Amino acid sequence: MLRAGLKKLRKLETDFAGIDPTRHPKMLVVCEDTTVSPLVAAFLQDQEGLGEDEVMTIDSGKKAELGEKDWAPVRERLFSVDRHASPRVIVSVLMLREGFDVNNLCVIVPLRSSQAQILLEQTIGRGLRLMWRDDEYTDLKRENRERINAGQEPGSLLDVLSIVEPPAFQSFYDDLIQEGLAGTTGDGMDDTSATGDVIAAELRAGYEAFDFGIPFILQEADEVRDHHALDLTALPAFTAMTVEQLTGLLGKGDTFISQDLQSATLFGDYRVDGAVMNVGGYNEYLSRLTRRISQALSEPLSKFAKGNKVATHLAKPYLQVNTAELTGWLDDYIWTQLFGATFNPLDGENWRVLLLQPVVDHMTKVFAVALLESEQKHVTGQTEVHLRHLSEVPRLMMRGSHSVEVSKCIYTRLAWPAQSGGLERAFIHWAQTDTQVLAFCKISENRHTFARLRYVKDDGLPAFYSPDFLVRTAGAAYLVETKAQQQAIHPNVQRKLRAALAWCDRINSLSLIERGSAPWHYVLLAENVMTEWQARGARLAERLDYARLRPLANASQQERLI
Repeated sequence: MLRAGLKKLRKLETDFAGIDPTRHPKMLVVCEDTTVSPLVAAFLQDQEGLGEDEVMTIDSGKKAELGEKDWAPVRERLFSVDRHASPRVIVSVLMLREGFDVNNLCVIVPLRSSQAQILLEQTIGRGLRLMWRDDEYTDLKRENRERINAGQEPGSLLDVLSIVEPPAFQSFYDDLIQEGLAGTTGDGMDDTSATGDVIAAELRAGYEAFDFGIPFILQEADEVRDHHALDLTALPAFTAMTVEQLTGLLGKGDTFISQDLQSATLFGDYRVDGAVMNVGGYNEYLSRLTRRISQALSEPLSKFAKGNKVATHLAKPYLQVNTAELTGWLDDYIWTQLFGATFNPLDGENWRVLLLQPVVDHMTKVFAVALLESEQKHVTGQTEVHLRHLSEVPRLMMRGSHSVEVSKCIYTRLAWPAQSGGLERAFIHWAQTDTQVLAFCKISENRHTFARLRYVKDDGLPAFYSPDFLVRTAGAAYLVETKAQQQAIHPNVQRKLRAALAWCDRINSLSLIERGSAPWHYVLLAENVMTEWQARGARLAERLDYARLRPLANASQQERLI
């Protein structure tokens, strides 16, 4: 049994190293008692040629025997066996029944005669951790489960636990086999690769010519508006009417009540004809006028405009800071320049004349012009862009039966899903045969984790999205998503589309040097359209240029285009 387990282990080590040298399968030997485990270790070293560091013996009394200080490094080595080639074999009695969670136990040799159900379940449970968790192995493992359910040998040994069974356990395994949870293998598996048809597609020689650099904006340059201090003496005075004429307009219109804040004394009602704002005092007037001038210079967002009205909270404010300085300029101007002579707004109730429409219009116009003339724009910082290349991932794992050799890609082969992958397979062949396609690559969501965009799903939750392909022609680089016709109108597909379109628009605003390539475009390629163009013998590059989505200023127009 030990020799059969070692033979299986060596085959797994050889086959697994062919696709991933960092995976180290292990064998667990469960002994009857502590008097047997040293004999097993000696047998493996003396007769089977294993080194001392390749066999690790752990018994239930090991911790008490060594003490807490000496046990710590042993425990560390035991629980890190997944990351190291040695030890290859772990020999134990009861120590590993509970709390031993490693992923690389692939072979178990139970040298016990106990019929206890719980012991069998705990022993087998040590090897049921998944060693191959990447999604590219999902199809292969699904097929293994289907073959085992059908009473056939698995096509590979990826995440398949091999148990060299003693006859005493036969009834237990019979129950698992009847439930489709276990299967048997014979000598025929010795000639079958433990990894099935999984292969590694490496970077080709001269891959640089087919590589893609995806730009990431790390820092934006900011445009800042500063203003010189206004020369109030150069601002024109209000000459359309005198202060006495303005005062004569008072007494009609809205009612204003002046109230002392300390004693709450009412000084009487004041009526102003044609006032443009209702305020309770001079300070409030200055605050409201400051806001009025800053809003007059703000830039509205046209897509939120309804008729002639623009929601002020959606506008791009002209003055975001230094509004206190503007208020000070307004106050000084009123006292010294507004009427061509000294004017005290706090003398009596003189400030009321400032509420009249002609005065407010004059001050708004004068300060708006002065602010625009004193404006200075300058850019602080610089846009920092970093390119992430697909070649940062040196290899892709794929199934040989669902992949094809390609010549215009950084990798030697490209794959498609085993289930519902016909559309992607057809796209790969189309891109390979089109001479106008200079380079292309299928994005691996598991390996190219940086080649993804953020979007908000239909249920309001944030998510990531990776397009299916990157394609480069002489004039552009394309993000391409291939979808069945019924999926193209799904709400989440449309949200991904808008996110990709916004990303392309932002990247294309960068300089050619910053973005590292020709303009980026997004294409949603539906199955029926792709089939129709291929049947006509059309070029893929022409189809991509025709189908690329253009950003539109009006969101509703974009929806109609989609």
